[in-house]
Amino acid sequence: MRLQRPPAARRFGARSAAVLTTTALAVAAPFPSAVADTTAERPSSLVDPLIGSTNGGNTYPGATLPYGMIAWSPTSTTGDQTSTGAANGYEYNATRIRGLSLTHVNGAGCNPGAAGDIPIMPFVGDVTSSPSADTKDAVYAANFSHADEKATPGRYTLGLASGAKADLAVSKRAGVADFTFPSDHPASLLFRVSNSLNGSQDAHVDIDAAHHRVTGWVLTGAFCGRRANGGVNNRKSYYKLYFSASFDRAFSSTGTWKDSAVSPGSTSASGGEGYATGADRAGRGSGGWVGFDTSSDNDVHMRIGISYVSQKGAEANLRQEIPAHASVGQVAEAGARAWDRELDVVRVQGGSAARRQTFYTALYHALMQPNLISDTDGRYWGMDQAVHRVARGQRAQYSNFSGWDQYRAQIQLLALLKPTVAGDFAQSLYNFAQQNGGVWDRWVHISGATHVMTGDPSATTLATFYAMGVRNFDYQGAFDSLVHQATVPNPDGLSDAGCPGQCVGQRPNLAQYLSSHYAAQDVCHCWGGAAETLEDAVADSALGQWAKLLGRDTEAKVFSERGAYWRNVFDPGTGYIQARKLDGSWVTPFNPGSDLGFAQGTSATYTWMVPQDVQGLAAAMDGREAAAIRLDGFFHKADGSWSVRGGDALRYDPTNEPGIHAPWLYNALGQPWKTQATVRQILDTVYGTGPSGLPGNDDLGTMSAWYVFSALGIYPQTPGTAKLLLGAPVFPSAVIDRPGRKDLVITAPDADDMHIYVDSVRLDGRALQQSWTGAGPTVSGGRLDFRLTEQPNTQWATDPGTLPE
Repeated sequence: MRLQRPPAARRFGARSAAVLTTTALAVAAPFPSAVADTTAERPSSLVDPLIGSTNGGNTYPGATLPYGMIAWSPTSTTGDQTSTGAANGYEYNATRIRGLSLTHVNGAGCNPGAAGDIPIMPFVGDVTSSPSADTKDAVYAANFSHADEKATPGRYTLGLASGAKADLAVSKRAGVADFTFPSDHPASLLFRVSNSLNGSQDAHVDIDAAHHRVTGWVLTGAFCGRRANGGVNNRKSYYKLYFSASFDRAFSSTGTWKDSAVSPGSTSASGGEGYATGADRAGRGSGGWVGFDTSSDNDVHMRIGISYVSQKGAEANLRQEIPAHASVGQVAEAGARAWDRELDVVRVQGGSAARRQTFYTALYHALMQPNLISDTDGRYWGMDQAVHRVARGQRAQYSNFSGWDQYRAQIQLLALLKPTVAGDFAQSLYNFAQQNGGVWDRWVHISGATHVMTGDPSATTLATFYAMGVRNFDYQGAFDSLVHQATVPNPDGLSDAGCPGQCVGQRPNLAQYLSSHYAAQDVCHCWGGAAETLEDAVADSALGQWAKLLGRDTEAKVFSERGAYWRNVFDPGTGYIQARKLDGSWVTPFNPGSDLGFAQGTSATYTWMVPQDVQGLAAAMDGREAAAIRLDGFFHKADGSWSVRGGDALRYDPTNEPGIHAPWLYNALGQPWKTQATVRQILDTVYGTGPSGLPGNDDLGTMSAWYVFSALGIYPQTPGTAKLLLGAPVFPSAVIDRPGRKDLVITAPDADDMHIYVDSVRLDGRALQQSWTGAGPTVSGGRLDFRLTEQPNTQWATDPGTLPE
């Protein structure tokens, strides 16, 4: 999702680690040895959390665990306390921070993005004025150098120019920190309780000096709530984050503030910032500080737990997950082991050090989400703004669903690598829908329905989960609920509230859609009629596939037919997908480089967004050969040079989702060697190491998942199925470890920078003469052996009778 740029321009002390064995930080079993030259490598040591922290990637470098609730990371400032310089709170090139915030969402596109709750700032000096009144972050912020910054999975360390230093490590729902200060200056910790990235409705802080504790909460939400077009619709609160922080030493001073008023000695304060923009929000808010005498001991140890349910929940989460005397080092080591276990699900051999770093960082980013919102006792805050408890059989309630983005790659990777998490996530989304009047929202943040983007990605997501063998959710109930959403009009579907970008209707103007078989641009109450038609057709096709697997023949027939509605927005006269009016006429004037009728993309990109019927699309383009020539022009300039980095409205944009499957379409067009070359060009030039190593917003792991799949030489063919398209692996060997199931082994002994083409493939020992697989390898495992060459084999997998659909 790209909401910040116009489409045309985007383009754990003293105890031993043994005390941790009964907690979420349990010391792992001996790390399984990898193969060949990578034997000594721990996957976590290959991850660079700073990848994607500039160039619009919107990743964050702070401490978090797989699917963690807490994500403790810096909030940058560029001289405006209501702006961070990046959508997710951290921009690599903004080397000044106002705090270390407890929650983040990976790669979200809105600016400002999601969460960034409760920034905690180590401050050197006396607190003599209100930090909220420091609207330019001139006083209560600090510069830093990247030479004094270190980010590893589960741990983050930062030294500030003020002389203060923070060393953070986390469990799933809690964390520990060592803050060190210069011994000859006043030392404080500021709790900026109201200063979430999007602002806040209210916030509160309490300081208990007798028990060395600081507690509080923030009432907030408002994801994408500051967008100019439609953002007002989301300027609302839908969650409260509670925290409880305890210290190993007494406070030397306390104080609070509200707006411009500062109250030394005070121990309680309340007040939010609101959700306005700029000067209307600046200077507002509340918080508190605690001071320390560092003249003889300049280290302050803090333990903190968080919860979306209650302060007691935050305290219980901390108590259950981190032992009382755990050091930062012990928590960090346990966190690294947790990441090792997670990342070791894919073991690759060979390739350069840079290639392995890029791969494992992409896998790290892809497995950050979904995120826990339930406490250790199973309670969570629901979408109906009430407390619920996960039912028997569900391990946890998850949230943060960037559906329009994730259904294209991250969802498939989650289902392939972590099917149990996928099932709990599917149940979580169904729970939210039941709490939301039966409505499945397309972008769920914590316990909020934000309505962001377009289409019905919940249908696509759950259908894909089921097709890929995920069964640990109420799939019959979820299917019926999604069919209802797709067949029974909801009054919200006639509202323009939030449009464009956050239209409240999840199947906007459904009655008209079912009558016309396309979303009419002039009455659709959606972001763009052509895009809505394509998205709904993909979702309906996926529902049809799910219905077939369930033996629901009537629904299978209906939704399979609806999956072909894309044809109704394909104009044979121009050969492009276009927006239409209710009377059937095409919206004019038409320009394939325009985004009229589309969502964050142009007609030139969206015209390829028919993954469920590539053969039908090719036929509409006068055949596969003609379609392949057009696809060549999508990836190359007129002179034949590559155009895969974005910035051209008529060509491939790697920074956003509508076209990310397009490099794989050559397989269906009978020219799979072009998929191999195009994918390798993108892998080698668009992705890489360093802060700029992502092409754009990671969008909750979507762009990273694209890299993981592509580097393995496989890619999900169609949402709602378990089929895989085949490309050329970049590693000589990869093993996808699937506990309880047969592993999926991928070998390509000749893989290197020169061998980028497929000469032949064997599936479980049998020669494969097609550039795709059925559901077998995905659902049941198996072995894919690739023989690679330096020159394209233009004969392999080209038989028209064996092409993907």
